[in-house]
Formats: sequence, structure tokens, C-alpha cells
Amino acid sequence: MFGAIDKELWEKEVVFCGIDEVGRGSLAGPVVACAIILKPNSVFPGLKDSKRLSAQQREKFYKIITKSALAFSIGKASNKEIDRLNIQNATFLAMERAVLKILKKIPECKLALIDGPRAPSLPIKVQTIVKGDEKSISIACASIVAKVKRDRLMKILAQRYPEYHFEVNKGYPTQSHRAQLIKIGPSEVHRQSFGILKLNSKK
Repeated sequence: MFGAIDKELWEKEVVFCGIDEVGRGSLAGPVVACAIILKPNSVFPGLKDSKRLSAQQREKFYKIITKSALAFSIGKASNKEIDRLNIQNATFLAMERAVLKILKKIPECKLALIDGPRAPSLPIKVQTIVKGDEKSISIACASIVAKVKRDRLMKILAQRYPEYHFEVNKGYPTQSHRAQLIKIGPSEVHRQSFGILKLNSKK
């Protein structure tokens, strides 16, 4: 049942945050993680994982979620950090940064619910939840906030690198994005260790 995990923790008066990330599969830009602490018994009718919502729906939920949350924070790992650490370790770094920021706001937070089967080492307890964005309200909210924040960032990068159309593809390997990479090569914000970019660098 969606939200059952959160409700159980709220009933126990546990202060916890939900964590999710976006941008793992992108060829450019950072991976972005959000940690969020909701008010107990928060309800957001129609809430779903960010991937199942339209951009307009995500923006709508973003405003509602960020206005009502007790606290939220964003952690990022750059494309250069992704190339140096690999995508999983860079994702963990983004999550760690988000958690450290939220602990400065609400040090009483004792637990992190993290989407997926693996998690970084954190200064608080961690509970991993496979398909957590479909089971936890807090993780679903973190997913939406992280997605909106990253999409906005990619639109800014699109102004610096208009030839890649980041405002449309958000750095993901669409057919037109791949075609541009083959034609003109990568930008400074592309992940050199990823797929087509790695192959191109060997030519």
C-alpha cells in the first residue's frame, strides 16, 4: 500500500527523510538527489513517481510539496565527479550531500528511506526500499523535487550549449542527442565515461 511505510513511522513518531535521485541515465549534467522530511500524515492526492507524471504535473506537485514539507535539501554530483567515481558512487555522493544538508536543518532526523536496493554510508540509519517511489510518500516527493530541480538546471545548461537541446532531452540519449554527439562531439558537461561518449573518445 502506497504510504504505509511512512504512516507506520509517523505513528512511531520517528523523524525520517525520504531520498531519491534523478539523472543516472543521462549523458550530460549532474546526478541530483533530494532528501525531504514531510509533516506527519502528509497526503498529496494523485501523487506518483516523478517518471509517471507530466512536466506540468511535476511543477504543480513541486510547489505543493516544497511549501508543506518540514525541510528538503538537494545534493548534486557533477559530470566530472561521475566520470571519476562512476555513476553509482557519484549517486551515493549526491545522496550524502543532501542528507548532510538536511541534518543541519533538522538534526532530529534519525532515518533515511532510500529508493533502490543499495545505499551509501550515512550518519543516520538507512532503510533501502526497492521501487520505493511507488511505496513511500516521502520517496515519491523526493523524486519529484529532484526531477524538477534537475530539469531546471538542464534548461540553464541548454542556454550555454544550445546545440544539444538539453531543454528537451535533459541530457538523456534521445536519437537527436546521440546524432549531435556523433556530429559535433561532447560538451564540457557531458559524461566522458558513458556509452556513446566513451566510444567516440576512442576514435
